[in-house]
Amino acid sequence: MIPGWVYAMAATVAGSCASYRSLYADQAERTDFARSTNASGPLRAFYGPVYDAHSVGALTAWRLGVIGAALTALMSVLLVVRHTREEEETGRQEMLGSTMVDRRAPLTAALSAALAANTGVAVAVAAGLTVLGQGLAGSVALGLQLAAAGLAFAGVAAVVAQLTASARAARGLGGALLGAAFLLRAAGDAARPDASSPLVWASPLGWLEHLHPYAGESWWVLALPAAFAAGCCALAYAVVERRDTGASLLPGRPGRAAGKLRGPLALAWRLQRGSLLGWGAGLVVAGAVYGSVTDSVGAVVGDNHQVDDILRRMGGHSGLTDAFLATVVGVYGIAAGAYAVQSLLRLRAEETAGGAEALLAHPVGRLRWAAGHLLHALLGPVALLAAAGAATGLAYGLSVHDVGGQLPRLAGAAVAQAPAVWVLAGLGLALFGLLPRAAAAVWGLLAGCVLLGQFGPVLRLPQAVTDLSPFTHLPDLPGGHPGAAPYAWLLLAAAAAVGAGLAGLRRRDLTG
Repeated sequence: MIPGWVYAMAATVAGSCASYRSLYADQAERTDFARSTNASGPLRAFYGPVYDAHSVGALTAWRLGVIGAALTALMSVLLVVRHTREEEETGRQEMLGSTMVDRRAPLTAALSAALAANTGVAVAVAAGLTVLGQGLAGSVALGLQLAAAGLAFAGVAAVVAQLTASARAARGLGGALLGAAFLLRAAGDAARPDASSPLVWASPLGWLEHLHPYAGESWWVLALPAAFAAGCCALAYAVVERRDTGASLLPGRPGRAAGKLRGPLALAWRLQRGSLLGWGAGLVVAGAVYGSVTDSVGAVVGDNHQVDDILRRMGGHSGLTDAFLATVVGVYGIAAGAYAVQSLLRLRAEETAGGAEALLAHPVGRLRWAAGHLLHALLGPVALLAAAGAATGLAYGLSVHDVGGQLPRLAGAAVAQAPAVWVLAGLGLALFGLLPRAAAAVWGLLAGCVLLGQFGPVLRLPQAVTDLSPFTHLPDLPGGHPGAAPYAWLLLAAAAAVGAGLAGLRRRDLTG
């Protein structure tokens, strides 16, 4: 997965730089954009302030400095937990420990992999921006900003992997700490336009804002995440030498004295509910942020007709505000697709861990077992989309004094993304049923949808290429004119993929 993360980050940064270069080629437009952005507290909360508008690179650093740092941090959390706590949970680390392998070696290997991945991100981002004509110092600074955030949270992941008894709990705790760091920084940036709030300094993501790529780089800032990562790693090594393999510092919560699960559907809910609630909380927060900044979109765009045109092509036909909201709703659809993919891959995880074999040894059919997780992959995204749309509608409605009109309108527009999400879910089930060892490739399909949605309208890709994404076929809501035909075709494609996956699961052997 490391090359996928590195290429995706490099492509995102380079694509954003190319977009800003075409959209804001004039210095006056860049200055007006920076002034409008810094005057908006909600925009500062989401992206941070613009420190300099004299170069396209500075706008790219504003757009992806904080968001990109959070993504590399997430990459590091997943990577370190995967090669530490998950290896213990599956028993592989105990098997390796029975040979002449030091008990610190798995942690060292995981941290080395995280270092290599973040170094790859830094090099790829810096090289891409330099090739696009941005300054070398600023390009290197932005690459190091992303990598430093990743290394800081690699240290966090190394610690949480010692605290929890399961990889799922470790990923959840690491993600929660990353979310807390983002919210602290967001609250500080919303309060002050110069990132001088104590809340910004309380967050590792906030420290890196003061590196200022393309705006008079402050290289000393990199010492803060480096020291933080070193301290976390030292703590993780101290703990790993003192605890038993498979044990954790935080005790596991005991279960009920008598089981109350009533079939595979109840079991699937027990396994999936934490993930659903976590995704729901994140999307509600994102919806509130997006809804609060919607009313200021016109001021940020100003008189730049190129931005207006692109936003209209990315979604909506009845005004710039609807175009922005349609783009936001598309982001919710991608997030719901990620949840659907994660839910379906739980089937593969249960199969490889042996849980499916133990369950199917009882009078439980394969289709009944799979249907429990499939139901979560189909209905869970609907709940997430409704929650995100309602939060957006509530926040936007409060700002324009029209909650009764905006809340149902945006909730409905968000739920309308569900058929495209179901196509992704169906493709994931088809891979699981027909080619189980390639089931994880569904993440690549989701990444392709992201890239086509992010850069297709900007780069004016051929329609035949953008049509490869199921999200392209959805009407642009709110503001567009929905028709029944696209939904019917998407539902038919999803049903065909689900049928193929279930048929394949019935006929193949279980694999370990």
